[in-house]
Amino acid sequence: MKRTLFEVSLVIMVSGLVFLTNLGTPRLWDRDEPRNAGCAAEMLAANDWVTPVFNGELRTHKPILLYWFVMASYTVFGVTEFAARFPNALLGIGTALATYWMGRRLFSRSVGVWAAIALSTTIMFSVASRAVTPDAPLIFFSTLALAIYVHGTTADKGESKSTAFARLFPSWPVASLMYAVMGIGILAKGPIGLVLPTAVIGMYLLIARLPERPRPNTWGQRVVSILSPFAPLHFLKTCWFMRPVTAIVCSLVIALPWYVLVHIQTNGEWTRGFFLTHNLSRATAAMEGHVGGPWFYPVAILVGFFPWTIFWLPVAMDSVKQLRSRAAHADGYLFAISWVGVYVGLFTLAQTKLPSYITPCYPALALLVGLFMDRLVAQQLEFSKFWYRAAFGSLAAIGLGVTIGLPVAAHYLLGGHEVVGVLGLIMLCGGIAGLYFSEQNQLRLAGGITAVTATGFVVCLMSFVAVRVDHERPLAELVASVYGDEDHAMVDVASLGQVEPTCVFYCRQVIEPFDNAAAAASFLQTSSEKRPVIIAQVHRLPEIMEALPEGTVEVTQVPVLLNDNLAVIRPRARAEVAHGEPSQIR
Repeated sequence: MKRTLFEVSLVIMVSGLVFLTNLGTPRLWDRDEPRNAGCAAEMLAANDWVTPVFNGELRTHKPILLYWFVMASYTVFGVTEFAARFPNALLGIGTALATYWMGRRLFSRSVGVWAAIALSTTIMFSVASRAVTPDAPLIFFSTLALAIYVHGTTADKGESKSTAFARLFPSWPVASLMYAVMGIGILAKGPIGLVLPTAVIGMYLLIARLPERPRPNTWGQRVVSILSPFAPLHFLKTCWFMRPVTAIVCSLVIALPWYVLVHIQTNGEWTRGFFLTHNLSRATAAMEGHVGGPWFYPVAILVGFFPWTIFWLPVAMDSVKQLRSRAAHADGYLFAISWVGVYVGLFTLAQTKLPSYITPCYPALALLVGLFMDRLVAQQLEFSKFWYRAAFGSLAAIGLGVTIGLPVAAHYLLGGHEVVGVLGLIMLCGGIAGLYFSEQNQLRLAGGITAVTATGFVVCLMSFVAVRVDHERPLAELVASVYGDEDHAMVDVASLGQVEPTCVFYCRQVIEPFDNAAAAASFLQTSSEKRPVIIAQVHRLPEIMEALPEGTVEVTQVPVLLNDNLAVIRPRARAEVAHGEPSQIR
């Protein structure tokens, strides 16, 4: 019990350090964060817990779960960046704990700890756990469902076993709980909350339920061996073995009530937008320029799972070797590899591609890395020192490049903040230290330094570098230019063209977009109790100025980091117009 408490505390400490440090300091990042946080704020203000709305328009991009979590957080902390991000940080910690539990059940306690630490200190999973997006809820409930499957199929502590799994499918009560958790995943991001975790289990079972056969020797036998899991009769029997009726009933009992309510309240508009546009269309056609070939997700993993991807080739080689040798933990390897294969394979077939789509398979990658690290520090690996030199040497080389290049980029793009180069120093020092201790055959120390380096790197990136970049985002200046000293309720804000979601969130009101300059100019000349203001990108400023009488507006330009500057346009005071003073453009 004491050891378990220590391990759980260590996982919570590392993941909490990564996910909670300076969580609310950077302002929301365009464009998904302000859309999701703003949607929850508008729903809470309207006391509507059913229909997602952002900027006064129906939001059909994602289901309700994230908004519920953020709305609940707002009621406790108020409408702030910290409150918007806090639920996902907690879910990230929960996912790390679920990964620890699976590693412990499938392999050993130490593997579980290594896996949880590796998962918590990767770039992409840290982003998911610190950003206001539906990825963290989906990852958590998908991982939790698979952890329940592992718990329900692995042997209890002390029970003798030759493989990780004592049975292939859990009992009916455990299966019902597992599918109910997947139903919550449907509320997080739609049907994939059920389909993909079920496909992971199904892929594992299709292989695990095959009868023992001699190892293939010819190419023809190898092809038959690869295709044998998908033999029609075997496939159908495996599907039935997974209790599909239980899956449908338990998941729909959880998810269907909200889907029915939102369908009724929006006359089917939300249902059509979500299922046809944001599910079917994304699968069959590339949307918003998010395209990529078969290489897209392998590269995304190399970047997103960094810095642990320095070991990617030894991990892959050792995993395949252990799986083919049918070692004691071969079933655990097969389960983790099936998990990765399903997500990468299915999303490679989809036409719209984003790195975040495969983040739910990161716990499986962490399990493979955790087992590799456990075997490394125990000196059970049969690798030459070349692979350790390549891994730690690449970390040091990347660190050196970042140490030199990042301050230069910061100087030109941020106008300072060269101190962000410390991010590279962390990797450089960690790589050199890991290389030294691996050469001395002190692999336990080398492994520990890798974990400390990964933690320091991700904390610095998310909590220090991100804050420095945020300092150069003039959101406060934008709001001050729009409202000045006036009450927000006395200003009516609109935009020329599509408005940036951050403007909507920080202006705390609906911003009506105008498609053309004539409509925007007419809005500025409308007489009302509220002062009209237009936000437009600077390159569109000549359009609206041509449509307005000379000298009737004043314009303030607000510089935007790595983007076209914004112009805030407001009518000048009537007295100034009467005296014929020229318009002020700053």
